[in-house]
Order: sequence, then C-alpha cells, then structure tokens
Amino acid sequence: MFQNLYPDEDAASAYEIDYEAYYQKGYRGILFDVDNTLVEHDQPVTLVAIELFERLAEMGFKTCIISNNKDERVKPLADALESDYVYKAGKPSARGYLQGMEQMGTTPETTLFIGDQIFTDIWGANRAKVHSILVKQIAKHEEIQIVFKRLLEKIVLFGYYRKKNKISTAT
Repeated sequence: MFQNLYPDEDAASAYEIDYEAYYQKGYRGILFDVDNTLVEHDQPVTLVAIELFERLAEMGFKTCIISNNKDERVKPLADALESDYVYKAGKPSARGYLQGMEQMGTTPETTLFIGDQIFTDIWGANRAKVHSILVKQIAKHEEIQIVFKRLLEKIVLFGYYRKKNKISTAT
C-alpha cells in the first residue's frame, strides 16, 4: 500500500554507511538532504560532515545537496562541503533530484540518495528512480509540521520494517 514511500534500505546515520561498497557497485554520485540528515536543523556545517565529504571526494564520488530550503541556508553548507547543491528542490517532486544528477553528471542507476524523511526525501528519490537510503534524524527537536509528519511516517515505517523482516527471515 505504501511501497512507493519505502526506502530501498535504511541506516542508522549518513555517517555510518559503507560508501566504499557502493562505489565498488558502480555508484558515482550521492544526493544528500541537509537538515537532520547531515546536520541538525538550521545549524551550520560540522567537522564530521566536512570530513565525510572529503572522504567521498577522495573515493571519486560527486556530491550534491538537495534541499527545499532557500539559497541562503543551503549555499553556505554546500560551499563548506565543496558540494554542488539544489535549493528549493520541490521535494517530493523528482525535479530537484534530476537537477542534482545533471550537475553531478550521473544517472539514476549511478546515484544514491540519503535523507531522513519519508514524505519528502524518500518519496522524491523513489519518484526519480534513485536508490534511496533512509537514515534516522540527527535531532529530535523539529518544527511542528515535521513532528506531525513523523507521526504519519511511523505508519509507513511499520509496514516497511515488517516487509524487511519477512524478507530477511525468508533468506
């Protein structure tokens, strides 16, 4: 029922993903959400984020931050991370994802997306046919409209984890 909202997989954090394994599988670009995926909502870039993006560049990955936020929020983060970016991306529309891939010179088959929200991040990535990875949000304090979305996400995630557990017990 909600399968178009399910991520392709999930991880505890954007900082705990085995990016080397994805590079070996042929992925060359990574689209990232910003708020509560890489940094806390409305906070500046962190040293751990800078180190991650340096490591990704050394591996050969292109990166692009896609955010529904305004340019003044996204540009300073992208500049600090030396990453391409798309602001006012219109997630869950596929438009921002496609624009990000165009900037990186990648295709849906060679691109990963990493984000923390089902109804914007993951749904948009799935609409753009990009491999989606859902991560847990960094901080629990969020704007009220996001808090309400998180309640609805629990319903979707219940189905996702149930399906995931059925698959893992079948193998």
